[in-house]
Amino acid sequence: MQVTFLGTGTSQGVPVIGCSCEVCASADPRDNRLRSSVWVQVDGLSLVIDTGPDFRQQMLQAKVKNLDAVLFTHEHKDHLAGLDDIRAYNFILRRSIDVYATPRVQEALKRDFHYIFAEDKYPGVPDVDLHTIGNAAFEVGNVQVQPIEVLHYRLPVLGFRIGDFTYITDANYIPDEEKEKIYGSKVLVLNALRRQKHISHFTLEEALEVARELNPETTYFTHISHQLGTHEQVARELPSGVGLAYDGLTISL
Repeated sequence: MQVTFLGTGTSQGVPVIGCSCEVCASADPRDNRLRSSVWVQVDGLSLVIDTGPDFRQQMLQAKVKNLDAVLFTHEHKDHLAGLDDIRAYNFILRRSIDVYATPRVQEALKRDFHYIFAEDKYPGVPDVDLHTIGNAAFEVGNVQVQPIEVLHYRLPVLGFRIGDFTYITDANYIPDEEKEKIYGSKVLVLNALRRQKHISHFTLEEALEVARELNPETTYFTHISHQLGTHEQVARELPSGVGLAYDGLTISL
C-alpha cells in the first residue's frame, strides 16, 4: 500500500490573506498546505479520501492518472467542494467513478452538485455512482474498508481503516468502541489543528494523547492550521514515532 498526502491543511491554512505570521511567511514548502485529503493505492486500486476545493490542483501535482473511487468523511465544504473536477477522470477513463458516502453526505452532494444527479443531464457533467455506507465495513473492489465513526463536535464524521492504515480528520472525540477498530494499525493519521482548545478539533496535545493510547507504529498529524507553528518548530517537539504530515509526503506500508 502507498499513501500520498494530497493536502494537510484547513480552511484556516496557508497562505492566509493579510496574515504575516511565521507560518504564512515561511519559505518552507512543508508549511504551504492545501485542504486535507489523501490518495491511497492498494491492491491495484486508486482511492481518494475527500475532494476539497483544491482537488484539481492536488491531483495534478500528484500526477494521479487513474481513480477508482472517492470516499467522503463528511459534508463540510473543505472536504467535498472539488467533486466537480472528477469529470476529468470520466473523460480520460471513459467510465463513472464510484463515490462512497453516508446518506447525510449524499444529501449534501445532491444539493451542492444537483446537476450531477439530474434525470436529464447536461452533456459533460461529472458521472458518479453513489454507494451508501454507514459504520459497517464495506468493500471497494477487493479491498475492505472499515469506517470509524468519530465526532466533530456534534457532527458524526467517518474515518477509514484500510489494512494497517487508519485516517481520521475533523475529530475531537473517538468513542471507545470505535478505538477498538484502530488498535493494531501500523500508521495512524490524526487531525491536530492548533495548540489552543477548539470546539471541534483535537489540539496538538489532545492528538498526542490519543496517539499514545492507540499506540500505532507511526502517527502523522494532518488538518493543520497556521496557528500550530512551522513544520520545523513543531517537528522538534514531537516524540519518536510521531510526525507532522506535509503535502506530497508519500509513505509505504
